[in-house]
Amino acid sequence: MGGYGSGRTSSKQIAEQCKSLDVNRFHRDGCLRPGSSGNWVWSRDGEEVERINYRAEERRLVLDYKVRVYGGDWEPISQPIRITHVDCNYGNKRPYFMCPGVVNGRHCGRRVGKLFSGGRYFLCRHCYRIAYASQSEARYDRMLRRANKLRMALGGEPGTAYLIALKPKGMWQRTYQRKRREITWCESQADHLFIAKYANILSKEEREMFLNLDIIAR
Repeated sequence: MGGYGSGRTSSKQIAEQCKSLDVNRFHRDGCLRPGSSGNWVWSRDGEEVERINYRAEERRLVLDYKVRVYGGDWEPISQPIRITHVDCNYGNKRPYFMCPGVVNGRHCGRRVGKLFSGGRYFLCRHCYRIAYASQSEARYDRMLRRANKLRMALGGEPGTAYLIALKPKGMWQRTYQRKRREITWCESQADHLFIAKYANILSKEEREMFLNLDIIAR
C-alpha cells in the first residue's frame, strides 16, 4: 500500500483521541489565505501537546512536521492538501479539505471538514477507519444520552430517577411538550433495547419491572 495511505493503522481509532485539523477553524483564523504561515498547536488542560508548521498557497495548505510510527525514527513530512470551496446561500463560500489519502491503490479525494492524524499523514476518518466515540456505544446508551441532553437543556438533571424539569421561562408550550415527548420516547426505546439485548440474563421480575416503569413514564 503506497502513497498517503502508508502507515494506516489496522485497529479502529476514536476520533476524540486523535489530533485533527478543522478547515473551518483554519478559515476563521485567516490561515487559508495564500501567503499565510505559522504553527498549528494542540493543547490539553492549557498545556501544549504538539505543534506543526503550515503555509497556505493558492488552493492548498502545506503541512510540515515530523512523525514517528511504531516507535521508529522521526521522519520529516511535507504534506500538501488541496482546498476547495463550495457555494453557500447568500453568496458565501465554504472551504473543504480534499482528502489526499491513497489506500489500497485507490485515491480518496473526499471533500471533508476535518482531517485526522491516525498514522503518518493527515487523512479523513474513512481512510483511517476512525469512528466517533458515540458510534461505538450501544444503541440504548445513545438513546439515554440523547434523553439526558434534552433533560439538561430544559434545566433538569440527567437520569430517569429525576422528574423532567418544568417549562423554562420564555419557551413555547408546544416546544416544551415536544421535548417532553422526545425524552419519554428515547427512554422508552432505551428500556426496550436493553431488555431485548439482555433478555437471556434478566429474570422475569426484572423484565416486568422495566416494562412497568415504561408504562408509568407514559
